[in-house]
Amino acid sequence: MLILGIESSCDETGVALVDASGSGTPRLLGHALHSQIEMHQAYGGVVPELASRDHIRRVLPLTDAVLAQAGLPLSAVDVVAHTRGPGLAGALLVGSGVACALGFALGKPVLGIHHLEGHLLSPFLSADPPEFPFIALLVSGGHTQLMRVDGVGRYELLGETIDDAAGEAFDKSAKLLGLGYPGGPALAKLAQQGDPLAYKLPRPLLHSGDLDFSFAGLKTAVLTQVKRLAHASLDGPATTHLADPLTLQQKADVAASVQAAIVEVLVKKSLAALKASGLKRLVVAGGVGANALLREQLNAACHRAGLRVHYPELHLCTDNGAMIALAAGLRVQAGLAFAVPADGAPVVPSYRFDVRPRWPLADLA
Repeated sequence: MLILGIESSCDETGVALVDASGSGTPRLLGHALHSQIEMHQAYGGVVPELASRDHIRRVLPLTDAVLAQAGLPLSAVDVVAHTRGPGLAGALLVGSGVACALGFALGKPVLGIHHLEGHLLSPFLSADPPEFPFIALLVSGGHTQLMRVDGVGRYELLGETIDDAAGEAFDKSAKLLGLGYPGGPALAKLAQQGDPLAYKLPRPLLHSGDLDFSFAGLKTAVLTQVKRLAHASLDGPATTHLADPLTLQQKADVAASVQAAIVEVLVKKSLAALKASGLKRLVVAGGVGANALLREQLNAACHRAGLRVHYPELHLCTDNGAMIALAAGLRVQAGLAFAVPADGAPVVPSYRFDVRPRWPLADLA
């Protein structure tokens, strides 16, 4: 059972091939990724139309590269999977259209995958895969969620952000400091030179008694702090030039303080979810899951509490085709991929498709 996965939800084009034969974890045979970061840097963020056009250029050459890695022809593929949502509508349409075209050409079924389910299950490709059940901390782009995961397709939402997500707080704070795109990694790098105790920033909802998150207030506090340091009017507009009067050390201290605030909230809420559920295993997935301070503090906190924590490999934290192919493989193995007729007749592939730019993981059937 060879599954080709295509990811095109935002600014990275990813293609991968997994072998989902048998009941073991699907095995990654090859993957390739093209990041559009350099193209979007001039605009300070993702331009959806440019992202879609670049996906069109990249997806088939990447598919050829993955098949070459695996030493297999396209005809060997049994299922073509693609990201159905959430994400940018135009970007999703590219991957979905290509997947359905390939499926039609091969006469093989096509499977639309939830982007966040891909992130959620990506640690199963790591050298230290988790076991069900577990608590998952999803920190990907505009999503910050805590989920209870009892199996493939068995997800219970425990808490989520009510405004800005952790990734957005990183990116918006980085922009206020005049850092480049992507902001999160740039802020984390600068924070290594700073003092996390330099500025007292809020930890929103830290003691709320629930498992929800809120980072909009933190972003506002960063804006106020940067203005204060720059001796700017508190009523003045926020611009990319706001941080110009700051010294490099001041910027580093702000960056370190921001990162410390975000990480503290994520760590304590994750531990609270584990305590409330009685589970002993935590999975961290999504781009923010690559943050070194987050990993360091989660590792230490879980070790002290006798808990296990699992992450995807660093190169699989950001969007990639491997997580989409893996999620498809696990769904096929669990019997969740295709509706089988009651009379046992063969599944008839359908090549109609839609995309879901907004698609809560809790709604996934």
